[in-house]
Formats: sequence, structure tokens, C-alpha cells
Amino acid sequence: MSIFYSDQHSMQILIAEDDLDIATLYKKALERRSHNVTITSNGEDCLKMYLDALHHMTFGGSLPSSSISEIPATRLDPSLLSWSSVFRSVNTSAPYDIVILDYSIPSINGMDVAKEILAINSHQRVIFASAYVKETLEHSIKELKQVVELIQKPFSLNKLVDIIEDKEVYEDLKTLNIDIDLVKAANPTHEQILDLLERLKRIQKHRTF
Repeated sequence: MSIFYSDQHSMQILIAEDDLDIATLYKKALERRSHNVTITSNGEDCLKMYLDALHHMTFGGSLPSSSISEIPATRLDPSLLSWSSVFRSVNTSAPYDIVILDYSIPSINGMDVAKEILAINSHQRVIFASAYVKETLEHSIKELKQVVELIQKPFSLNKLVDIIEDKEVYEDLKTLNIDIDLVKAANPTHEQILDLLERLKRIQKHRTF
């Protein structure tokens, strides 16, 4: 049986979704469950919001506005590398319980946002919302060197709430990442991807794809 967050556990959730109407529906559904939801409409704003929240949690206060405006779109930039090393050295928790990323958000796509966030904080729980779960899974293995949770678009609000509040899914996924060699190889075959999709389905109880 899955272990669900109680109504008293208010989660901090960051969502990147460029369709304002859809994002508003997500926000209302999750706030009815007493969760705190932050919405961003593109990848750049999502990354800036994440870094600001992480800085606030780690040091107190927000990042200087000059630093936020200069946050780059790639971790190869030295300024982001310097922030990443600082956050990793002093903090092991995450400013949000969950980050939900639309795979095709503008400015910086969802995969690149996930790459930046997980490089800064490997403990962060990330969920991709995508219409193409197989392709997203394959890309996540190659780019992130790990498997993240997937929810296939379109999905109902009940399914969204269900997977967010089922923390057993995330725990099982961490075990799966430890067990599978193809993630380390980062070059999965078609058959391996299909096998991994089936394993993800079992973990996520066939709720999302």
C-alpha cells in the first residue's frame, strides 16, 4: 500500500508550465490539498526561482538581484558553478519538496532545467510532465544519468495529486536508480528503454502512462 502525505503535511511545490490556464488548474488542485505552489512560465524563471529559494533556505534572505539577473542558461558559466559548489558544500536538503517540469517549456527546456537543479542539489525530487514518456525517459538517462518520475500529458488533476502525494514512488525510484546499470552506461538500447518503462509503470502503479 502506498504511503501518502497527510493533509497536515504542506508541501512546497515548484511548477514550470507555459500554459497559464493549465498551470492555474494545477495550482488550485494542489492548494486545495493545503500545498504551497509556485508557478513559473519558462525554464529560466524556474531556475532563478529555485536558486533564490535555495539561497534563502541556506543563508537566509534572497539572492542579490544582480546575481539573479545574471544566472546563466548553462552550468558551464563560472557564476553558476560557483553558486553550485557553495550550495553543495553547505546544504543537503531541497527548498521544494517537488519540482514539476513541463518537458517543452520555453527559454530553457525542462531537461536542461532538471540538469541544472540536480547538479546543484542531487536530493531534489523532479517530475517531468510530457506527452512522450518513452523519449523523455531515454533523454533523461542520457542527459541526467538517472531516471526521474514521469507523468504523461494529458492527465487528470486527481492523477497529479495522487503521484505527488505518494512518497513511496520516489523511494522506489531511488532504489531503481541504484539497481540499473543502463543508467550508468547512459546509452540504453530500445529494448532496455521499453523494459525500464515497464518497471516505471509498476512503481507508479500504471497511473501515469
